[in-house]
Amino acid sequence: MIAKIPLENFLIIDIETVSEQPDLNSLSQTWQKLWQEKVERSLPENITVEEYYPQRAGVMAEFAKVVCISLGYFKKEKGQYQLRVKSIYNIDEKELLKTFIQTVDQLEANHNQWNFTGHNIKEFDVPFLCRRLLINGLPIPSYLDFQNMKPWETNMVDTFQFWRFGDYKNYTSLKLLAAALNIPSPKDDIDGSMVGDVYWKENNMERIATYCQKDIVTVANIVCRFKNLPLLGEEHIVFVK
Repeated sequence: MIAKIPLENFLIIDIETVSEQPDLNSLSQTWQKLWQEKVERSLPENITVEEYYPQRAGVMAEFAKVVCISLGYFKKEKGQYQLRVKSIYNIDEKELLKTFIQTVDQLEANHNQWNFTGHNIKEFDVPFLCRRLLINGLPIPSYLDFQNMKPWETNMVDTFQFWRFGDYKNYTSLKLLAAALNIPSPKDDIDGSMVGDVYWKENNMERIATYCQKDIVTVANIVCRFKNLPLLGEEHIVFVK
């Protein structure tokens, strides 16, 4: 399927999420109990519920929030494709989500043939966004509402699912897939496990956005590999403020 989609129809997205509070004790008693009920059956040995909170709360939509959404799309300039990358970030999650929807609405108004593209977006990014939209009292736009659609009816391209080729036994991370396809890995300043600390201890949103943008570039190059196209050089990537 990827081979048949024009490059300008890929809208690459990636989100960064953190726990809603820096530690378990910052939650109300009710939410501390809800956390314990959520994780007690899956808690690793020798780890307390308090220790588990900063490790896992950031990927559970009930206990987390979105702090950064990066977008990337291909645009032809002077006969060559450029990848344009933009990040939206805000400590106010509701405002962040509103800005994201407004941005995608503008894209939708000008070009409605695009496909949400990313690594594991079917099981993480898109469901997470939908849950947080509801929690924040915001409507889910039609282009994100895939609940009652058949897989072939959705405008989503998931490089994780594509790489499976029908094999559902294993998980392949973005970093591993990029290495397998000989895509140069950027010198990462941080990794996903550090995003919570960068947010809560450093309050460095720009650092999180830079990390998120690198994933956009990696997914874009994976798309190029799947389409048997040359990889993007630095001169083909434009970061938009």
